[in-house]
Order: sequence, then structure tokens, then C-alpha cells
Amino acid sequence: QVQLVESGGGSVQSGGSLRLSCIASGYTASNRCMGWFRQAPGKDREEVAVIRSDESIRYGDSVLGRFSISRDNAKNTLYLQMNSLTPEDTAMYYCAADKRPFYFSCQYHYWGQGTQVTVSS
Repeated sequence: QVQLVESGGGSVQSGGSLRLSCIASGYTASNRCMGWFRQAPGKDREEVAVIRSDESIRYGDSVLGRFSISRDNAKNTLYLQMNSLTPEDTAMYYCAADKRPFYFSCQYHYWGQGTQVTVSS
């Protein structure tokens, strides 16, 4: 059974930083697509950053240059380093994973429960 467990969220002032982690159990992270998404109240879910099966990366326009996605395949752990946070980054952040290895296009079959990030001005 695959489980994704996020951690690292919290409250921070504008301009601050946070590092999110997502530990995947029952899952092999290498050669699979994983990503971070977020959803703020009353808004659609937004793709934040994705790391594909070939380790290439894609960022959402709103976080480009401020956020950095990475993963440690040996630990089956996905990270999201978030810098220069603004109140617009306030949301629940979710980790998601594709069950298919070696696919370049991502589909997300597994989701974590989310970790809340709140940025105050």
C-alpha cells in the first residue's frame, strides 16, 4: 500500500522560507513522476512543481525562481524548498506520485493528505 506523507508546513512571514518533505512508503520514487500541488480556499488546485521520470523538472509560473523541487531516490523522499514566500503562496500543499515507471507524461495515482502553508504579510 502506497502512502505519501507530507511535512514541513507552517506559518511564516512574507519573505521567509520553508522546506516541505514528502516521504513515500510502499513506493519506488526513482524513474517515476512526482510533484507538488497546492490549493487555496476557493481556488482550483495548482501544479507547483514536477520532477519527471527522467529527473527533468517543471515549475508553475507563479513559483519559478523562488521554489525548488528535488528528491532523494534512496530515501523515497520528495522535497520542495520555498523561498521568498508571499501571502499568495498560502495554501494546502500536496505531494502526488505516478505509479508508472519511465513515463515522461505524468499522471498522479497517489496523493498525500497535505500540509498547510500560511504566509502572513
